[in-house]
Amino acid sequence: MRGTPAASVTPHPLGAALPAVYADDDFTQRFVAGLDVVLAPLFHVLDCLESYFTPALAPEDFVDWLTTWVGTELDGTEPLATRRRAVATAVLLHRVRGTRRGLSEAVHLAFGVRPEITESGGATWSARPLGPFPGTPGPGLRVTLRVRDPAGTDPHRLHAVVAAARPAHLPFTVEVTGPLAP
Repeated sequence: MRGTPAASVTPHPLGAALPAVYADDDFTQRFVAGLDVVLAPLFHVLDCLESYFTPALAPEDFVDWLTTWVGTELDGTEPLATRRRAVATAVLLHRVRGTRRGLSEAVHLAFGVRPEITESGGATWSARPLGPFPGTPGPGLRVTLRVRDPAGTDPHRLHAVVAAARPAHLPFTVEVTGPLAP
């Protein structure tokens, strides 16, 4: 957490802004100097407010707060770099949410690996009517995550990420497995 720096000096001292009658009053000047110490951090925050809303520059505790603002799907155990990236890409992820790309990006953000996504549907065209339908008759989605250490990857976390990013109407299954043999 941040605190007040010991040498924090206000850019706008209150003593200089008081009416002339208080300029020589020692008690009043000491009193408002105490208020300057309290107000100095506020002025410093306001002077660099833009950096608080830039994920790459924001303090760690503020990044955690920003994750709640933008609706990221984090569980709080991710490294700081992942949380910063989640805040920075939140608009893109919300824009493509429920699509194959959105699902792939969400899983990649959470685990650092691109998933294999198998969908039941499909699209095609035919010059003649009554052509074969693409895909399978039952709706479904399968997400396979291939990682080096399947035991070290939480399948419940994958389930939660896929549940949040998938198309709302599709039932789904998830699997965490090892990489394919070369």
